[in-house]
Parts: sequence; C-alpha cells; structure tokens
Amino acid sequence: KRVLVTGGTGLVGRAIQEVLANGEGRPDEEWSFVSSRDADLTSSSETKALFERHRPTHVIHLAAMVGGLFKNIRCNLDFWRRNIHINDNVLHSAHEVGVEKVVSCLSTCIFPDKTTYPIDETMIHNGPPHSSNFGYSYAKRMIDIQNRGYSEQHGRRFTAVIPTNVFGPHDNFNIEDGHVLPGLIHKVYLAKQTGSALTVWGTGKPRRQFIYSLDLARLFLWVLREYDEVEPIILSVGEEDEVSIREAAEAVAEAMDFRGELVFDPTKADGQFKKTASNAKLRRYLPDFQFTPFRE
Repeated sequence: KRVLVTGGTGLVGRAIQEVLANGEGRPDEEWSFVSSRDADLTSSSETKALFERHRPTHVIHLAAMVGGLFKNIRCNLDFWRRNIHINDNVLHSAHEVGVEKVVSCLSTCIFPDKTTYPIDETMIHNGPPHSSNFGYSYAKRMIDIQNRGYSEQHGRRFTAVIPTNVFGPHDNFNIEDGHVLPGLIHKVYLAKQTGSALTVWGTGKPRRQFIYSLDLARLFLWVLREYDEVEPIILSVGEEDEVSIREAAEAVAEAMDFRGELVFDPTKADGQFKKTASNAKLRRYLPDFQFTPFRE
C-alpha cells in the first residue's frame, strides 16, 4: 500500500506520523505526508501532478482551509470556494490514478443547526448548518455527496470520518484564527507572563466533545485498514465526556498552573451552543477503544 496524506503536516497529519512511528506502522505500507509546500491543491493541474508523482493506492485527505469561529464568521465565501476546489481536485485525481480507498475528514460543525441530539451519521443533510460557518460546512458536506457519486458510478471506496473538536501537539495556537483549546492555552500563557486575568471569549456555556489528536490518529488507521462503508463514521468520545467551554478553560488554567482570575466576555459570539455527537456506530465496531481522558 502506498498511502498519501494531504495536509500531512497539520495537527492530525503530525499525530498520524507519531502513531506510525510508535509501533502502529505496518511493513506492507509506505507513507507520504504532503503539505501546501508540495502542491497547491486548489489547482487541478498541481493536484494531478502530485498524484501522478506519488501514484498512491490509498489516500487520507486532511488538507483544508480551516479556522476557528471568528475566522469562519469573517470568511465564509473563502472557506466555501477554497475547500470545494481542494476536495474536488483531490477526489478526482484519486479517481483518475486508480486509488483504491480515500478517507476524507469532515467535521461535526457540518450538521444541521436545528436538530435533535445526539446527532448521528444519518443526519448530515437534514437542514442548514449554523450560520456562523455555512461556507466551510457546505463544502465539507459535499465530500459525502462526491463519495457516494464515485461509489455508485465507478465503484470507488471513498469514505469520510467526522471527528469532534480535535486538539493536541502541533495545533494552531493563533488566538484570532485558531480553535478554542489552543487559543485558551495561548491566552493562559500570555496571562501568566503579564500577570493579568484570563479573558475567555463568549459566555463559557457552549458544550463540546474534545478528541485528543493521537487517539484520532489511531482511529484513522483503523478506518483506512478496516472500515468498508461509504457512509461516514463519527470519531468521538462519548456524549458523557462533553465539557463546557468554562470547564475547558478551567482545565487549561489548572494544567498550566494559572492562579489568576477567569473572566468571560459575553459581547463575543458563542457560536453553536452544542453539537453533541453519538459514537454508537464507532462503538459497535470498536467496543473496547480507550480514549485519553480530557483532563489527562
């Protein structure tokens, strides 16, 4: 197997590299991790050249324009256009060079805003996503549509996973554009240096399921090697492991030994209140999988 990983130097790509290096690799697999330095995936010709060069048999597609809540609110059109181009180029190039299996990465924010909880894999297209990130959400949903198309018309095994909020080493710690946990870590670091309070954007009430990147990497390997459905699968800790943004901020403060004041700024948007996902399907396949506890 020749496995090509797009977005291979990001949070999840680096986690897969680490898990492979720590004993999860197999002798019949050759791995290549590529980044935007290797090809501009918004360009069909560059994407095609990349696939011709590597001739992969399997692909893990992680490359995307991503960002936290506030970047999404500012740039919905950019998120839509760039991700649509990237996904179409990657999936079509994979098809053209005869890739056996592609595993793409979706996100729980693609689910309908108005829905019942917990959300599961059957509910992706049941209504509009939250207005704060409609561009990104619709672009990611279209991967599922394309996977079904390649399966029906060409018999391809193209599928997708839906992780909840990922965090871990090599995250994007940019406060303006990053996700909530790395943003909090950066803010606590600065608050400790300046002796000031920790200001958390929003009310602290929204709830999230956080998955450690190395856990997600182990699950990605399982999906690549064992999971044969075209339908996506949610990769997440259980519903009972959901934490509020306030609890997350408190955990980061405790882990970094920050003893200052915690202040919440309700003038900043909260985003979606919750998007509780069911991992029942994953548990049917892997009843004994051990997740790293959040506080650990």
